[in-house]
Amino acid sequence: MTGFTRDEDGRLLIDGLDVAELAESYGTPVYLYSGAGFLSHFSQFRQAVAPKDAPYQTKVHYAVKANSALAILSLLAQAGAGADIVSGGEMQRALQAGVAPDHIVFSGVGKSSDEIRAALSAKIGQINAESPAELHLIADIAADMGVIAPVALRVNVNVDPGSHAKISTGQRNTKFGISTDDGEAERLYHWLCAQDSIKPCGLAVHIGSQLTKLAPFETAYQALLELADRLRENGCDVPQLDLGGGLGVDYNCETTPDFDAYGKMVARIFANRGYDLGFEPGRSIAADQGILVVSTLYLKDGADKQFVIVDGAMNDLIRPTLYEAYHKIEPVLMNGDMSQEIKSGQITADIVGPVCETGDYLGQDRQLPSITSGDYIAVRSAGAYGAVMMSNYNTRPEAAEILVLDGTAHVIRPRRTVADLLALETNPFAAS
Repeated sequence: MTGFTRDEDGRLLIDGLDVAELAESYGTPVYLYSGAGFLSHFSQFRQAVAPKDAPYQTKVHYAVKANSALAILSLLAQAGAGADIVSGGEMQRALQAGVAPDHIVFSGVGKSSDEIRAALSAKIGQINAESPAELHLIADIAADMGVIAPVALRVNVNVDPGSHAKISTGQRNTKFGISTDDGEAERLYHWLCAQDSIKPCGLAVHIGSQLTKLAPFETAYQALLELADRLRENGCDVPQLDLGGGLGVDYNCETTPDFDAYGKMVARIFANRGYDLGFEPGRSIAADQGILVVSTLYLKDGADKQFVIVDGAMNDLIRPTLYEAYHKIEPVLMNGDMSQEIKSGQITADIVGPVCETGDYLGQDRQLPSITSGDYIAVRSAGAYGAVMMSNYNTRPEAAEILVLDGTAHVIRPRRTVADLLALETNPFAAS
């Protein structure tokens, strides 16, 4: 069985391997990933948006920012995924992992001249321009290099996705995309089509992350389609509509996102309209395929609540304090029926780390079965925006990352040491 399950003794397993044994072998904090889970979710998404009878051509580009481990990128590339990148560094990762250059889409509002030159030199498939200044720079650089830049225009259709403010990108008051108001996007796309150094790739939209309802997608896609149709009527080449990503996951129940419902909505809007489609899923592929395992250091009774102090911290997983995000948290070993133990409320506590910040917590006011020092605890659904956002705050080395596939645990990122961190610095004032 793939993914995370429990055996009859209450042990948490990852693709059949004992999580506690892996934590014992590799130490904590540690990220554990299900390779089969990544492949399964990618396959399910692709089948939903690109069934054999789909009336359009599709490309699925995995959003590298969700989890950029080289091993995961390689697995997905071998399964047919392209890459959606937002930096030159992510481009190098994707290329090193074996993603074909023409299957790479470069998004993001702040591409530097060096990044644009590198993307054009690598012959990546598409650059999504997000401002007039950027579009003009791409055209100038391409002309200087004597190449044709493949460019899509990312538009802002002013749709509130209904997700957290820090991951909402579809409204007019954000930094993303070209406004569709007052004809700005239309004028800029006409200009784009008139440039000898640019190949028009179409339009792109991405309204945010962690969307759990389809209505905002549909509103955005309808607006995108109307704009594309007007441009075509006026003689512009609009070969593809890039629909972005953003499909959310249920961090509480860990149920698979409804890829089929999403795919049917896409088909209903775009069938027989003559556009190729692009997609950039990230969180929906990665989140439920990873956990962060930490060890309990101490139990502490505060004045108003209890604390479970663990060796994992906000530098390892910043989502709870940055986004007020919820992650299901449970002991790696559960004795008896888990649901009954939690219902009995044997302990209600904040799960906190060693970092010197009040915001250093992985979960607050959680009901857990009895916990003792040395117990392993799993923070679920940590496969997306977990390890990629780690830091060295408080000079804490990053956690290791382990990927399990076909019954074998692979170290895909070794645990760093303090010596590794210090070696990155130079000190001209050190005593001789």
